[in-house]
Amino acid sequence: MSATAFALTGFISWALGLLIVMEVIRTYLVISGKVAANGFTPDNAALSPFMQRLARAHANCIEGLPIFGGLLGVAILISKTDVTDPLASTLLAARIVQSIIHLVSTSQVAVSLRFTAFTVQMVIGAYWSWAMLR
Repeated sequence: MSATAFALTGFISWALGLLIVMEVIRTYLVISGKVAANGFTPDNAALSPFMQRLARAHANCIEGLPIFGGLLGVAILISKTDVTDPLASTLLAARIVQSIIHLVSTSQVAVSLRFTAFTVQMVIGAYWSWAMLR
């Protein structure tokens, strides 16, 4: 498996993992009677701050998947993984770091670090776009 295919699979798996964690916690809340089955909002607004951050971390992954995952997928489809392979692992790592920071804290330092991880992804994505289009 190429680094590009691994990163794409890892990105999807990470988003799925966040979703599974959120749904396991939601299931517990329903079974324990703490929240009605129809008492959830997409942003988990009525739940704990952690659950709200988890919803946003998952949404961030879903929002980024068409862009970054799309670029990885295009590279695979047009046989340009030589462009994406060198930075594919960095992109995946930056995505995971961004999510973990999001889950842990919303302090000013954490938000700045989270933005830095996102900036890494944007720079890599812009470079890949340019390199595959030229």
